[in-house]
Amino acid sequence: MKRLRSAFRSPLFGTIAIAVALLLGISLWLLTDSRTSRSDALRTGGLAGASVVALYALWLNDRRRRVEEARQDIERRRHDLETNRISDERFARSVELLGNEADQVRVGAMHALAGLARSRAGYTQTVLDVLCAYLRRPFTHPRFGKTPNPEDPEAERELQVRLTAQRLIHDLLPVRDDTERPSYDLDLTGAALEYLDLSGRRMGSVILRYTYLHSSTNLSDCVFTGPVWFTAAATGTGRLSGRFRCAGTTFRDRAWFSGTTFNSLADFTGTVFDGEANFKDAAFRGEARFRDATFGDAFTLRGTTFHDDVEPPEGWVAEEQRDDTTKLRPVG
Repeated sequence: MKRLRSAFRSPLFGTIAIAVALLLGISLWLLTDSRTSRSDALRTGGLAGASVVALYALWLNDRRRRVEEARQDIERRRHDLETNRISDERFARSVELLGNEADQVRVGAMHALAGLARSRAGYTQTVLDVLCAYLRRPFTHPRFGKTPNPEDPEAERELQVRLTAQRLIHDLLPVRDDTERPSYDLDLTGAALEYLDLSGRRMGSVILRYTYLHSSTNLSDCVFTGPVWFTAAATGTGRLSGRFRCAGTTFRDRAWFSGTTFNSLADFTGTVFDGEANFKDAAFRGEARFRDATFGDAFTLRGTTFHDDVEPPEGWVAEEQRDDTTKLRPVG
């Protein structure tokens, strides 16, 4: 009895009933006209009934399509949840392995994190934060000292791990002309870095306060879309004294080099400072190049000292001081 009631309530039964009613109703109505033949009346009524059946078929097909789309959406969400779970587990496992005693395991963990960031862009900033946090860990190497020291195999292995982290950071950052990807932030406060190379990359806010930049540092042709802080940073001395290359770079926001010590060449040739450029109390102990550099907001040199040759920017002149240092002042 319940099945019979369900059959009466189904759309198919209603469609058939309407189609039969139209067939009989239209046919009988047309037969009232003496000029209409019986075959024409049945044909017209049949067409009317068939149109109702066709509409039902279209509705049924659309319903199946929506059911299939809903099923696919559920499968997609389930797949995304499973992928997120696997990615989270992979991320957690890789971070855990960064504390492993074996240097090759730590290198593998960093590459795993970088692979995760490449496959899932939402992890990129988090992975960069983890790599930066690793580089902020206290670290020293025998050759960082002022006097030669015996080689330390453990320190050398750790240095290779840190160089891997630096290379991966460079690889994960978008190129300078890539405006579709976000500009990622870096925080390397107090890190001991060697051969840091971020050239040709686009970054957001970058913090290198109290950072030790051993050997050469290359920030040329970069674009910094956020504020950049080099407060009290220092480049290497002695055997690890290297150039600080920042030629052709664009700073869209403030660039803060107050108290920074450049122990070798500092090259800012053609650099664009759209925001405030602050070199207050900075010390240039090697050659300083500001040729063709442009300043959009302010160029602060209060307390800045130059101990070697200086190529001033346009509109500035170099004046030698009694203590054999050089200072820059605006023309006029």
